[in-house]
Amino acid sequence: MPRFLIKDTAKHVGEKVRVCGWVNTWRAHGKILFIDLRDISGVLQVVFVPSSPEVYELAKTLRPEWTVEIIGQIVKRPENMVNEKIETGQVEMSVENLKVLSKAETLPFSIEGDGYDINEEIRMKYRYLDLRRERLKNNLIVRHKLIQFVRNFLSQENFIEIETPILTKSTPEGARDYVVPSRMEAGSFYALPQSPQQYKQLLMAGGLEKYFQIAKCLRDEDPRGDRQPEFTQLDMEASFVEQADVMDLTERLLISIVKNLYPNKKIQETPFPRIDYKDAMAKYKTDRPDLRKDKTDKDVLAFCWVVNFPFFKTGSDELGYPDGKWKPTHNPFSRPKEEFMEDLLHKKNIEKILTTQYDIILNGFEIGGGSIRNHTPEALEKVFEIVGYKKETIIEKFGHMMEAFKYGAPPHGGIAWGLDRLVSLMQDEPNIREVIAFPKTGDGRDPMMNAPSEISKNQLEELHIKIETPKKKKK
Repeated sequence: MPRFLIKDTAKHVGEKVRVCGWVNTWRAHGKILFIDLRDISGVLQVVFVPSSPEVYELAKTLRPEWTVEIIGQIVKRPENMVNEKIETGQVEMSVENLKVLSKAETLPFSIEGDGYDINEEIRMKYRYLDLRRERLKNNLIVRHKLIQFVRNFLSQENFIEIETPILTKSTPEGARDYVVPSRMEAGSFYALPQSPQQYKQLLMAGGLEKYFQIAKCLRDEDPRGDRQPEFTQLDMEASFVEQADVMDLTERLLISIVKNLYPNKKIQETPFPRIDYKDAMAKYKTDRPDLRKDKTDKDVLAFCWVVNFPFFKTGSDELGYPDGKWKPTHNPFSRPKEEFMEDLLHKKNIEKILTTQYDIILNGFEIGGGSIRNHTPEALEKVFEIVGYKKETIIEKFGHMMEAFKYGAPPHGGIAWGLDRLVSLMQDEPNIREVIAFPKTGDGRDPMMNAPSEISKNQLEELHIKIETPKKKKK
């Protein structure tokens, strides 16, 4: 007999069906026993009566969170027992057969309610239990629907979804790389990608023209509030586009997401306002302004664009860049606004050069950013020179990009959204961990898997790695 999802049982009154799930609650009313059975789709009331003694005696032993298989008839509830709050509230199941699939010990915390009051590290340690919570289950379902919507939208816009490598080369992009030792080439390392930035530009050089990816990004950063060492981007790139084209595509996609998935929310203003970086800093003291007129209304979405960023800023306090005077405000691959190209090529008036960078802001949070890219080797090389790289280092670190752009690379640009951030804001969650299936703590630990962890001596020897005991600090 095929399994029915609980949400579908209400359509089969009078029929015998098979359902599987977790015992949500157990209760007795006189001699009649009831359980609420839960699966991913909903909750169904199940009734056990003494006239079926074998099933009835087994039902007496049931406890919350046991998994069971039940076969029985779907019947209408008495009128005074109808529950309009749930999809199956007008029916219940009269049981013919009960099978216990697995038993459960007492859970370390309650999965009823929103769970915000429970110690977060305990929730992460038992994340597979926390995910049974209605709120988290719904967050992941909505995240799936949003990603599916994005895929369909971009496919209709003739974008191609392409996966890029996870094992790549260590190149400075403003944060520490996670590095992976090579067993076959002793002393050499791969790096995990901080973003697909270089690969997506190389896809443009390869003539693919319109690319997107739901991409994992990995950055070995120091603890920084609501951040994760690995996070998910919606990454897009297109050839033969200008700044307005990318911004228009992004705006149309965001408006469509709200209209189709969040009809209860209202976008404050369309088209999205555009603010110069200089004006944003002067008026709001931040480049992520919260433009909501009523900040108490969580269903108001105030999108805006921040544009005309300085290309470079002074200081070199970020990892990966030389200890020179200048560093990029975003990344080194952006193209300057056309009127500043001569200054870039001649490395003059550097503090005045503006870039084609654009950031998309929602209610005071940056949810995405992108730019038109330098697609000529000459311009890209000048950026690297300005931030302090010597010729040989440019070739060593970025020679593959410089080489690719010698063979007729198209003008191109794109954007990357912080998908975790967008979903958390749309779901009214306090942080991105609430919309990630298996998040890590702020300092990068996974309490559930107990990672990071040591590896065996044999593994270290195979990788040609020797661990030195850290020296104790003098008191």
